Amino acid sequence: MSEKIDQIVEDLKTLTLLEASELVSKIEETFGVDASAAAGGTMVMAGPAGAAEDVEEKTEFNLMLDEVPADKKIAVLKVVRSLTGLGLKEAKEMVESAPKQIQEAMPKDAAEDAKKDLEAAGA
Repeated sequence: MSEKIDQIVEDLKTLTLLEASELVSKIEETFGVDASAAAGGTMVMAGPAGAAEDVEEKTEFNLMLDEVPADKKIAVLKVVRSLTGLGLKEAKEMVESAPKQIQEAMPKDAAEDAKKDLEAAGA
């Protein structure tokens, strides 16, 4: 990759979830695209980035929201608010900008519970 691309990626790594959500909205507005259109209809839990040789069981997980069906948005929004403690506006932006990381570095049990709650809500 070029140095310019590497610098952009490094800058993106420093964004908060709210800033990343605002960035996605701005990109969608500027370029007339819909970031959620490319996502599949699933929700996944991803472990933190690490070496491929790491043989220890992962103890921290990132909770990702890949896509929200339009008819399930309100139920999923309520679950996202309860998981994150965000206000209505911030949670709505997060849900509408899926695919989106909801929480990071969660313990396995909490991540599994959160995944079940999101799936039950329709995510």
